[in-house]
Amino acid sequence: QVQLVESGGGLVQAGGSLRLSCAASGSIFRIAIMDWYRQAPGKQRELVARITSGGSTNYADSVKGRFTASRDNAKNTVYLQMNSLKPEDTAVYYCHVFANQHYWGQGTQVTVSS
Repeated sequence: QVQLVESGGGLVQAGGSLRLSCAASGSIFRIAIMDWYRQAPGKQRELVARITSGGSTNYADSVKGRFTASRDNAKNTVYLQMNSLKPEDTAVYYCHVFANQHYWGQGTQVTVSS
């Protein structure tokens, strides 16, 4: 069983920054590919960033150059540093891992005001 707990969301003005954290339980963390997704009201959930066990990353075009994913395997935690935030980044952000099944965190709200 895997549990994911996100934190770090909040309200920020456009141009500001936030850092999200996702703490994972379970021994799979160190070998797992971890994802950050987001879902805005009325829109489908979309993949924002992916980080492999070795630290390689991929990003959605909409966040490239602004968001940075990282991980601390010793703490079983992944992070999403979000800079130069825009109102269109407003969404609930979810941590995700696939380990024989999909696991999702509870989500954390990010609101960017213009």
